Amino acid sequence: MRFQLTEDQRALRAGTRELLARRFGPEALRAAVEEPRLDRGLWRELGAAGFFALRLPEADGGVGLGLPEAVLVFEEAGRALLPGPLVATHLAAGQVQGADTGETVVAAVDGSLVEWLAEADTVRGDATGAEPLHSVDPLTPLHAVRPSPAAPEAPAAALLAAPEDPAAAPLTAPEDPVAALLTAAEQLGTAGRVGELAVRHARAREQFGQPIGAFQAVKHLCADMLARTEIARVAVYAAAVTGDPLDIAGARLLADEAAVRGARDCLQVHGGMGFTWECDVHLHLKRAWVRAQRGVPATVRARELADALLADSVVQGSGLR
Repeated sequence: MRFQLTEDQRALRAGTRELLARRFGPEALRAAVEEPRLDRGLWRELGAAGFFALRLPEADGGVGLGLPEAVLVFEEAGRALLPGPLVATHLAAGQVQGADTGETVVAAVDGSLVEWLAEADTVRGDATGAEPLHSVDPLTPLHAVRPSPAAPEAPAAALLAAPEDPAAAPLTAPEDPVAALLTAAEQLGTAGRVGELAVRHARAREQFGQPIGAFQAVKHLCADMLARTEIARVAVYAAAVTGDPLDIAGARLLADEAAVRGARDCLQVHGGMGFTWECDVHLHLKRAWVRAQRGVPATVRARELADALLADSVVQGSGLR
C-alpha cells in the first residue's frame, strides 16, 4: 500500500496555494494586520472555490471530497495565515444557509473562546455575555465566554486535583474531532512555513564571513523544526484517513507542538529581526498560540489520550481481543 498523495490531491493543494497567494499575498496580509477585518469578497471567493463545501455531497451542491482533502486545504490556509473563522464556517456548510458559498460567516464557541464574533452572521453555541479580549494575534479578534451563574467556574484546586475516575469526570465538554483535526492541519501549515522561513534566512544572513546556517546551533534548530513538522504531518494525514478520535487527538498534540515550538525556533534563527512587524515570523507564532487554545486544553487532551491508550493496552494484555 502506498501512502502518497494522488494527482488530484496534489492539484487541489497547488490550486489552493495559488488562490491564496493571489488573493491573500504579502500586501493583503499587511493590510489585514493594520486593520483587522473580514474580507467578505475573499470569503465569497473561497466559497466559490469550494473551500467550505469541500466535504458536502455533490447531490447537496458540494464538492464531494473527504477529510484528507480538507486537511490539505486547511494546511495551505495555515501556511498563508488566512484569517477568519474558517473551521467554524466549514463545519456549518450544509447546516447553516449560505455557509457553503461563503455568503454567511459562522463563528463558534470553542472552549471558552469565540473567534471573529463581532463580524459573524451566525454563532454556533451559547455566546451570551461574551466579552472582548485583547488578542495576542492581531489577525484573530477574540471574545471570552464566561461561565453562567448556574454553572460557576470550578476553583483551580478542584481542576488540579486528580479525580478518582478521570474518565467519569471530564473537565471539559467533548471536542468535535473534525474541528480538532482541521485546526491541527492549520498548525501543520504554520510549522512547515516557519521552517521554510528559517532555512531561507539561515542561508542569506551572514556573520563572521559565512551564512549563519553554517553554524551548528542554527543547523540543529532547523533540523529539529523539520523533524517535528514531518512527524506531525504523518500523524495529521493518517488521522485524516482513519478519522479515529484517538488518532486525531494525538495528531493535534503533535501539530500544536510543531507550530508553537517551530515558530519560536524560527524567531531564534532570525534573532531580534524576528520580532519586528516587517517579519512574518511573529505573526505565525501568535496565530499558533491562539489556535492552540481552541477546544479542550492540551493537558486535558493529553491526559484523555493517555487514559484511552492505557485502557486499550490493558484490554489487549488481558487477551480479550
